[in-house]
Amino acid sequence: MKRTTLSLIAGTTALAAVTGFAALTAPSASGSGAAKPAARLPVEQTRLLCPEPSTSDIADTTYTSFTPVAQGTDGGGKAELVAAGEQSGDTSGSSQSGKGGKDGKSKKKSDAPTVTPKAPGTPVTGDGSGSDTPALLGTATGRFAPGWTVQETTQVAAGTGRGLLGTNCTAPDTEFWFPGASTAASRTDYVHLTNPDDSAAVVDIELYGKDGNLKSVVGEGITVQPHSTEPVLLSTLSAAKENDLTVHVSVRSGRVAAAVLALDDKLGGDWLPASTDPASSLVLPGIPKDATDVRLIAFAPGDADADLKVRLASPSGQITPAGNETLHVKGGMTTAVDLGPLTRGEAGSLVLSAGDTPVPVVAALRVVRGKGDKQESAFIPATAPVGTRASVADNSAKGSTLALTAVGGSATVKVTASAGSEGGTAATKEFTIKGGTTQNVAAPVPSGLKGTYALTVEPVSGGPVHAARILQTTMEGVPAFTVQTLPDDRGTVAVPQADEDLSVLLKK
Repeated sequence: MKRTTLSLIAGTTALAAVTGFAALTAPSASGSGAAKPAARLPVEQTRLLCPEPSTSDIADTTYTSFTPVAQGTDGGGKAELVAAGEQSGDTSGSSQSGKGGKDGKSKKKSDAPTVTPKAPGTPVTGDGSGSDTPALLGTATGRFAPGWTVQETTQVAAGTGRGLLGTNCTAPDTEFWFPGASTAASRTDYVHLTNPDDSAAVVDIELYGKDGNLKSVVGEGITVQPHSTEPVLLSTLSAAKENDLTVHVSVRSGRVAAAVLALDDKLGGDWLPASTDPASSLVLPGIPKDATDVRLIAFAPGDADADLKVRLASPSGQITPAGNETLHVKGGMTTAVDLGPLTRGEAGSLVLSAGDTPVPVVAALRVVRGKGDKQESAFIPATAPVGTRASVADNSAKGSTLALTAVGGSATVKVTASAGSEGGTAATKEFTIKGGTTQNVAAPVPSGLKGTYALTVEPVSGGPVHAARILQTTMEGVPAFTVQTLPDDRGTVAVPQADEDLSVLLKK
């Protein structure tokens, strides 16, 4: 036997002994060895990033961490939030943020609020105040990872962007679309970029207005240092004053979480989350029934124009808004249209569907409540359906509304109210939503509730369901509110069946 063959056999034996070896098995011709379907198992780690909550010195922010109880997890793990590290003053993009000190260097951030859950199924809260509350980097492992969600809710009593601002802390990714941003004189919009990793990320920011791309080299190659955040003021990227913009964030290297903080001099402010991936049909759920103005902003990436059918899914079925039956979106340009007081006292969600030639688009709504100088605004991006499960935290007994939309066929969902953050027992109810409608349901409330609680939505049967949660309060006569959508929490992952097969090591 040749020495090379002996060496190969010896090496193979050592590899099997030390590490083992697994290989996917293909189905045999007879079908006797047919591969089993992939099992869905709980994820073992989840990363979430929370942007700096406010530029206001009088801001009060609450963070709520929650993991739903999941089957198949072990007893270990933890969930924690830590402050993003100090930013370097010489990175590309630091001079663009508009938030550094007099020398252009970023300020040292204060410690993160303490938010440490003891077990899944019960939310835990932490507080921050002022403009120095840092961006937070979050990691959940083991039993805390599947479905982990963190809500960031901020109250600002006065000044630009005053009102109730809320966002779900988001996972890092490489591309984001934000229709609904603005560089108008009345707006101060930042795009917050947060890098959770050990190496720097390089990011491009493009702005698209009514006439197309607002070309600028300032938004190219922005460096976000490891474990840090970079808030970029949109008006520093272009001198154009555009009421309606689409922001495209693309990552050349690494990954970031991105969110837009939109502050208005008269209409308050809120977070603008990213739209779901471009698609020819979109759902924007959870328009408050007392909305006084609804504005639709849409963008078609690429050169092809999109023609969309516009429908309002109301409690009684789908309605065509008078005068806005369709929307034409030119390729590469942002299109906006005022829909007025669309819901007229009823629950509603906007449904956009493709015309004769499907073209992918992204979209969001800017929604206004109140009148005169007592107005407040929030944003609703197009969102994916709930899927297997979705949760949203920081609900109160009287200030929360859950909106459920079944665009296709009727659907039944289970809604679970967690235990309260300071006490209370979980409760569950089922709801059936008729196809083509939106219902603001009377979600369950934990018995003996103390503190706040989380809601978890799980489809039971029927067609896909889209969901959103509306938080509302009154601040000095202003009907302050914020809306968070509930896409699938990605708490499970498909794991293919595998068998040991050392023969693959001997194949040429």
